[in-house]
Amino acid sequence: MSKDAAFAGSIPEIYDAYLVPLIFEGYAQSLARRVAQARPMHVLETAAGSGVVTRALAPLLDADARYTVTDLNQAMLDRATARQPPDARIAWRQADALALPFADASFDAVLCEFGAMFFPDRVAGFREARRVLKPGGVFAFNVWDRIEVNDFARVVVEAAARLFPHDTARFLARTPHGYHDVARIEADLGAAGFKDIDISTIAKVSTAPGARDVAIAYCQGTPMRGEIEAQGDLDVATDAAAAALAEAFGGGAISGRIQAHEIVAR
Repeated sequence: MSKDAAFAGSIPEIYDAYLVPLIFEGYAQSLARRVAQARPMHVLETAAGSGVVTRALAPLLDADARYTVTDLNQAMLDRATARQPPDARIAWRQADALALPFADASFDAVLCEFGAMFFPDRVAGFREARRVLKPGGVFAFNVWDRIEVNDFARVVVEAAARLFPHDTARFLARTPHGYHDVARIEADLGAAGFKDIDISTIAKVSTAPGARDVAIAYCQGTPMRGEIEAQGDLDVATDAAAAALAEAFGGGAISGRIQAHEIVAR
């Protein structure tokens, strides 16, 4: 597992408590609605994280549906399981999206929220999704747009660059916001065998009770934490990010732009 995909220690709890409401919930609801429209009876979720999409999609599925939820990180899957209301339709399993332990043509739908950016080989990951889909099945996923149109992430990275000018903590720009080119995404899906591809760019506004909540979310609830701790003090870096966010967006509750691409392929 690469360091960019390592969500361990206290990261899953902080990620779920701070980052999920900050940037993930609205996109999870949108992706869940897109999948539910297809009325799938057998669903696979990869890179499920702490389960924000699972919580959004499960209530929309048929009573007889079967929903398999996977993630590479067992710690994230444990957090998702703990947050999900009891549901006999859901099976939880640790799995690598690039080597899925499922038979060909097993699912009506495969979905993945903000996980494709972490795939070391995206075409291979997309090919695996296509392999386990039944003919006519739906593959739905989303990825963040470039960091310049995602205000909070941009300001946090800029604050880290000032604090660590010779070895910047670049996780956010490198990975979560590193796979934003629509033409490249479409080409990768085509190389994996998908032909019917729809890509929508969705802009939203993210809000937080204060700048420090955002700083904790990014500095302590993502693998950026490991980069910071390798170079300096986590609390100092979190304080610096909070100060930069407050300067950019003001005191008290703050808001900023977020933007992502939602992709549906058949």
